[in-house]
Amino acid sequence: MLMAHPAVLKDLVEQYETLRVLHAENGSPASQRRMDDIAYTLCVSTGTQDVDVALIAARHHLPGARPQDDSVLIPD
Repeated sequence: MLMAHPAVLKDLVEQYETLRVLHAENGSPASQRRMDDIAYTLCVSTGTQDVDVALIAARHHLPGARPQDDSVLIPD
């Protein structure tokens, strides 16, 4: 499976976390749509179907992540 470049993943994670902190899911239709778009892009970029799993997968591929530590990933 192809994985998005770490810089792209980092940007997506940061955008999603910022919107989550700002409670965008309860905000204007435009902010809700932006959050949904970023969640979808994270899922596609990581080959997952759930945004929380996508965030874990994205963080796992960021520089400085410990690739041997997958204890937070859900086993198949």
